[in-house]
Amino acid sequence: MVACSFSPCSQMFMTGSTYGDLRLWNLDMNQLHAEKNAHDLGVTCCAFAPSILSSGQIVQFHLASCGQDSHLKIWAINKFSSGAYKMQLLHTLTGQSAPVLSCTYSSDGQLLVSGSVDKTVTVYDAKNAVLLYTLNQHERYVTACCFSPTSPVIATGSMDKTVNIWRVEDGCSGRDGKSLPEESALTSCEGTTSAGRSKLLVSDWSEEDVSMWLLEEGLEGLVEKFRANNIDGTELLNLTKETLASEMHIESVGLCSKVLRKVEELKSESVCSGIPDEFLCPITRELMREPVIAADGYSYEREAIESWINTKNRSSPMTNLPLLTTLLTPNHTLKMAIGRWKTSH
Repeated sequence: MVACSFSPCSQMFMTGSTYGDLRLWNLDMNQLHAEKNAHDLGVTCCAFAPSILSSGQIVQFHLASCGQDSHLKIWAINKFSSGAYKMQLLHTLTGQSAPVLSCTYSSDGQLLVSGSVDKTVTVYDAKNAVLLYTLNQHERYVTACCFSPTSPVIATGSMDKTVNIWRVEDGCSGRDGKSLPEESALTSCEGTTSAGRSKLLVSDWSEEDVSMWLLEEGLEGLVEKFRANNIDGTELLNLTKETLASEMHIESVGLCSKVLRKVEELKSESVCSGIPDEFLCPITRELMREPVIAADGYSYEREAIESWINTKNRSSPMTNLPLLTTLLTPNHTLKMAIGRWKTSH
């Protein structure tokens, strides 16, 4: 059992399981309805809408559910005067490309928000099932989301150790697919971070972003040369050995090689939509370098799954079921496939 939510009347509640079932119960723990295979690969979260609709002999509730199948679904739960219940699928929302881990309605039921392993937060018009926003500010998968009950504010939590606070502006339905302005980000990480820059593609970096990157990589001696040559993100990605030596007058062969190596690392770390999903670690959503197979049958980046296990979390990141063993097996086939893909791109 991985999800539960009370109805707005507080007389029944829904549960969701890793088997993919949604089950409706009353307070006496009697099962009122079972919707089997609601999500093929397992349910991760469910949430009732706050409103109750009544029409003649039928009382209707709305429920959102999400799962490992990367879908967010909206259901109608009809209660008939006879006491029978029936669930009807109204909408299947496919705005996210990886398992959807969390979902919730706004206090007025007008908006529906969800967080996903693909690091995005999506905000929908709940009534019309229309995507309003896709928010990309988190750097790891989004595990939690909630609306303030009294103000137009959303909080989203992520494995990147941050909580982002968003304010929903008036007229949001007219800005299809655009990000809400971020109000603040609260982080538990110690020390300074480059969160603002890391949310950008390298090609979008400013000259100041490049300077900060040089400092972080221990190349502070090159900051002035890069600034004098107006090197921004796009220019950085296009640097060659000839450019560094002849135009920027960096005579040290070792230093040139180090810069170019760091640039190649940047390129390989930049996750883009063109990377096949099976090449991305389910935990970090970044291109895997040392893929390993865990006991749940899924492949992960070795460092990421080892860190997951070392936090005493012995459950699968994908299924939430206990890992029978912590033994990790190198996935040589996947590593070779990733290598071929990198060579061709």
